[in-house]
Amino acid sequence: MKAADKAAQQGALKVDENGRRKNAAQRARALMERKSDSMPVVQFVGERQERHVTAEMVDPAPRGGIVEVAQQHYLLRLIVSRQLAQQYAASVLGLLWSYIQPGMRFAVYFFIFGVVLKTHQGTPNFALRLFAGMVFMHFFTETWTKATQSIWNNRALVLKMRVPREVFPIASMLTAAYHTGPQVVILIACCAVVGWHFSFAAVLALLLGFALLLTFATAMALYFSALNVLYKDFQNIVSTITQFLHFLVPMMYSYSVIAALGKDHQAAYQLYMANPLAEAVMLMQRCFWFPTLNNQSQFAKQFPPDLWSRGLIMLAVSCVLLVFSQRFFARVESKFPERL
Repeated sequence: MKAADKAAQQGALKVDENGRRKNAAQRARALMERKSDSMPVVQFVGERQERHVTAEMVDPAPRGGIVEVAQQHYLLRLIVSRQLAQQYAASVLGLLWSYIQPGMRFAVYFFIFGVVLKTHQGTPNFALRLFAGMVFMHFFTETWTKATQSIWNNRALVLKMRVPREVFPIASMLTAAYHTGPQVVILIACCAVVGWHFSFAAVLALLLGFALLLTFATAMALYFSALNVLYKDFQNIVSTITQFLHFLVPMMYSYSVIAALGKDHQAAYQLYMANPLAEAVMLMQRCFWFPTLNNQSQFAKQFPPDLWSRGLIMLAVSCVLLVFSQRFFARVESKFPERL
């Protein structure tokens, strides 16, 4: 009897639940009918027209290149600030590392080449000539190394933000300039203490050397930053090459050594002088070191006789390399999303 009563109660509950659901469904349908009757009816007159889109799909990434990067000052300043913050995050010494590493390198080079090998004998202000070359070589090596990794290290921004992707290697170059600027101030102060004499030739050497260095650094930054996205081995290749670049420019030894080498090995001499960095370093030494000498005619052989013509030729070659690097960057830019 208890089981029968329980079954009867469950059956009654089920019937009651079904009834409530049926009544709720009826009320919902009635409400929808009332709302549909109260809505205005709009009649369209004329034939129905279909819209056809004939425009081609456009890459959302900007294609302005370096010109567009130069126009977006706020974005460039923001990326530079971000790179500096990442570089010095959780660092105790912070910006001082930009002076400790070049200072230690300068001390080692001066001791080995100046004291041990005594290459400074007969060269007044040898430390100033060495430091003038190291400052600008530090700018180039840091630019080349950081810019090569810039696209890969900022891949989250590359994939999410609509920015000209050239902004990242250019920002790396500006970060290197931020680190090199105080070193240039120290170099100018040392020149003033030693006794620097103004000359228009020194100013022209500064302008030509800086233009050459900046153009060549920008070209290498764009080209290798794109290559490193396609093949990540290039960041290791660049890091390896930069360890030997200081020995391929005449700052720890004089140009006269290379000139003596050219008498017997003309091909090696021309290959050495084909390096734009060697020409840029000699122009910077012509600006900062040479005006501090009292007997300048005695040390005129420390520079090649065709210093100015070679500088102009190297600047033209660097401009061609910059155009080529920009075109290569623009051509492979569409492959960045799939590679990153």
